[in-house]
Amino acid sequence: MALTINTNISSIVAQKNLANATGSLNKAIERMTTGYKINHAGDNAAGYSIARNWETQLGSLDVAADNAATGADMMSTLEDHYSLISSHLQRVRDLTEQAANGTYGSASLSAIKSEITARLDEVDRIAKNCEFNGRKMMLGSGAGAITSDIYLQVGLYSTEDSKIKLSSTLFSSAQIKDLFATHSGDASLNTVEKVATACTGSSTAAATLDKIDNVIKEISNRTTTLGAAQNRIESAIESIGVQSENITSSLSTLRDADISKESSNYIQAQILQQAAATLLSTANQTPSIALNLL
Repeated sequence: MALTINTNISSIVAQKNLANATGSLNKAIERMTTGYKINHAGDNAAGYSIARNWETQLGSLDVAADNAATGADMMSTLEDHYSLISSHLQRVRDLTEQAANGTYGSASLSAIKSEITARLDEVDRIAKNCEFNGRKMMLGSGAGAITSDIYLQVGLYSTEDSKIKLSSTLFSSAQIKDLFATHSGDASLNTVEKVATACTGSSTAAATLDKIDNVIKEISNRTTTLGAAQNRIESAIESIGVQSENITSSLSTLRDADISKESSNYIQAQILQQAAATLLSTANQTPSIALNLL
């Protein structure tokens, strides 16, 4: 190779290799400090796009899990209130059966009626105050009542497969006037007073037992439907967890840096950088050798 002053090929080669080694060193440092092997689109264009899409899906799955959990809480709240109502109605039935015995005087029947009235009033109070996030769940109609189906968004998309339907029948009225007038088979039982009177009357107490049973059966049917809805929601939560776990695993494989590999790359680049820097210093002195020939 010719010895020249204006063009130092050795220096140019050393500079190029020094820049390459420094770039590799910086990339290894970036990957080890971030923990990712894809930090920019230029690192892996297709992988970068896929990773961003998976990150979006994971965020949406977190929201879907929260939606499902909120729906489960809503169903649990409703079930607990139905459990209270059921216990009050069971006590009303016991008292009605007691009143039907025919061995009690007016004072005793009045006391029984007083407790029945109190129990029925409490059922009405529970029904009117059962709410979740401001939505009345036992009114059936009126301000704040749930009058249409509710759809829980438990998936990533707008399709039916990503939703769980909660029928509006789950939120039917649980007030005494509606429970007894609609489900007892006696439309005249449309107030607490009329129900309490029927439960303690001397031609009516025994006959009212079957009507109370019908109402208790209706509450039981609603609770069964609630249980089925809760099972679906719990299944959705498990499914979301599996889906999220699989995407997270795939994202880790695609994006996460292999620290042992990157540390090896770091050491290699560091050695090459030091060697290139040393040789560049030597190469820069090459043109001065030409002075010895003058």
